[in-house]
Amino acid sequence: MSIQWYPGHMTKAVKKAEEAMEFNDVVIEVLDARIPGSSINPLIESLRTSRQRPHLKILNKSDLADPVITEKWLKYFNQVPKTKAISLSAKNSKEVKKVLRYCQEIAPHRNSPIKPLRMLIMGVPNVGKSTIINVLKNKKIAKVGNVPAVTKNQQRIDINEKMILTDTPGMMWPKIDNELDGIFLAASHTIGVNAYDEIEIALGLFDVIKELYPKSITSNYKIDPPFPQDEEFLASIAKHRGFIIKGGELNIQKAAIVFINDYRQGILGRVSLETPESRNIRFQSKS
Repeated sequence: MSIQWYPGHMTKAVKKAEEAMEFNDVVIEVLDARIPGSSINPLIESLRTSRQRPHLKILNKSDLADPVITEKWLKYFNQVPKTKAISLSAKNSKEVKKVLRYCQEIAPHRNSPIKPLRMLIMGVPNVGKSTIINVLKNKKIAKVGNVPAVTKNQQRIDINEKMILTDTPGMMWPKIDNELDGIFLAASHTIGVNAYDEIEIALGLFDVIKELYPKSITSNYKIDPPFPQDEEFLASIAKHRGFIIKGGELNIQKAAIVFINDYRQGILGRVSLETPESRNIRFQSKS
């Protein structure tokens, strides 16, 4: 299963981001704390390193992620030169407000009306950038939506007289090489729904969660291990929830959508789909 999603406006967004990188002091990259490795955009990393900009990685949605695994990711990212990594939930305004302090710490030479700190915020679609921006500005200035790619143009935001933030559209990259990355991004609502099949994504998500969090499957769907395989799992959900279509058949499509949404909304508990170790193993096996 190959998942690809690169809407036309993103080509222009990448070009604009490349131009903006020259005039900004700090790059803020917002990641999904449940899939920090998969939600790194290699284009952003390439642009940042070419300009040698210091880097604040925000692992957003930490309230939905496994806290033990999140700590592993923070340790991993904080070993990268010119990088500071933090975790937060954009729903918590006190946590979000600390972002400005961290940006100031990694670029202390810019802190006055004459030399304001210029920050460029970037990330894949639907990862929570707009919510973070609205909290930092204390105003609903960035569009927030529960679908990927709501923001389509850059926007300059004066946070205060000493800080300027440039918002960029959520950006994907032209080709997702790793199949599991595509599954994780789709399951986490980063990719537009027209680019994937919900049943395939649900089954890919199930394969990971049943290994890492089997008790979550049992408690939420009343299914004991050994778990049913493939579409039989979705059929079990459909039967338990009473998802029936015309003719008395089980509606496994609806079961797939429910399972994906249960993951997205945290109903399955605090779930992380990858660790630094599992990601390294995955990519080493490909090479």
